[in-house]
Amino acid sequence: MGVTAPQLVRDAVDAAYRTEWGQIVATLIGATGDWDLAEDCAQDAFATALTTWSRDGIPDRPGAWLTTTARNRAIDRLRRDSVAGAKLRQVAVLERTQVEPSVEAIPDDRLRLIFTCCHPALPLPTRVALTLRTLTGLSTAEIAAAFLTAESTMAQRLVRAKRKIVDAGIPYRVPAPEQLPQRLPAVSAVLYLIFNQGYSATDDQRGLASEAIFLARLVARLLPAEPEPAGLLALMLLLEARRPQRIDDGVLIPLEEQDRSRWDHAMIAEGVQILDRALASQRPGPYQVQAAIAACHATALDAADTDWPQIAALYRELSRLTPSPVVELNRAVAVAMAEGIPAGLELIDELADSGHLDGYHLLPATRADLLRRAGRSGEAAAEYATALELAPTDAERRYLESRLRRL
Repeated sequence: MGVTAPQLVRDAVDAAYRTEWGQIVATLIGATGDWDLAEDCAQDAFATALTTWSRDGIPDRPGAWLTTTARNRAIDRLRRDSVAGAKLRQVAVLERTQVEPSVEAIPDDRLRLIFTCCHPALPLPTRVALTLRTLTGLSTAEIAAAFLTAESTMAQRLVRAKRKIVDAGIPYRVPAPEQLPQRLPAVSAVLYLIFNQGYSATDDQRGLASEAIFLARLVARLLPAEPEPAGLLALMLLLEARRPQRIDDGVLIPLEEQDRSRWDHAMIAEGVQILDRALASQRPGPYQVQAAIAACHATALDAADTDWPQIAALYRELSRLTPSPVVELNRAVAVAMAEGIPAGLELIDELADSGHLDGYHLLPATRADLLRRAGRSGEAAAEYATALELAPTDAERRYLESRLRRL
């Protein structure tokens, strides 16, 4: 068949890695129950593809080729490593495994993997690491770098997670339909944490936002009857669409000052469309409400066109669904913009008196912004200075410094 151009082969392998990795790993884990074996053999299959496809050509069905290769490698490993009964039973299961799972089986395989990685019995940092490793194929070094953790620490975290799954008997299955409402929040929390880490982080971490959107698309597609995964996907898209204007030269740009012509309007349109379908279910949840708030901002022609009364109403609903002082802080801003600065400041003062947001930099930063709008520059400067001492990132500190300079 001749030698295929190296770049074409590399592109084909990269594309297959992106789309097939999670399915191959899920299939092998389902058959053997061995997480390390599944990942090692999947990795071997992709490495083999680089040389074999260069020689023989890119197969018509790369996913089937890779699944077969990984399965055969697993069979060889199991036969070579041991002749114990358990190993032989794993070989028998693998030999019966379909080369390419049926369309009906694909959702079950991937959903089993997602719900196992995000099981509430595992600590949240472990869920995040395991999800990224097994479903996206990010290396341990890449995950450690993204979360500013030593590679050895991340490796130990992954080893402990896999051991706990086995030792605690965490089932490798999709929850029953009546259990989904209880288990979906754990999955959503992991995906949203991954997204936020990438959305608000430095350049070397921004790829995490894309990984989270990829996983959110997968969950939304595999659970089409559940509106909250679609709401989460819509929220991510609507926020990600504003990324090009979020930070400029290392300084955070407030929403009202962003150049909206530089937002990704195709991504906004997709997010709104997905949100509309989710809301049609008449089963609103926290992610749908947050996506609706993001849509109000993303679809406004300019800052003055923002529907603040609608946003305030949505924050009231979000507070009902998930009571939180941070939600109340955001609601205070919406109330200030919809009903007047004094109404918003009153709510913020109540939050400050409660002590629930002590040490949270956005409390004085938000109060400073409202005081600035009210023309109370001296008080605003004092609040900006307090927020500056508490701000966790350079981009936020630079923004607060610029506000102080303007005052």
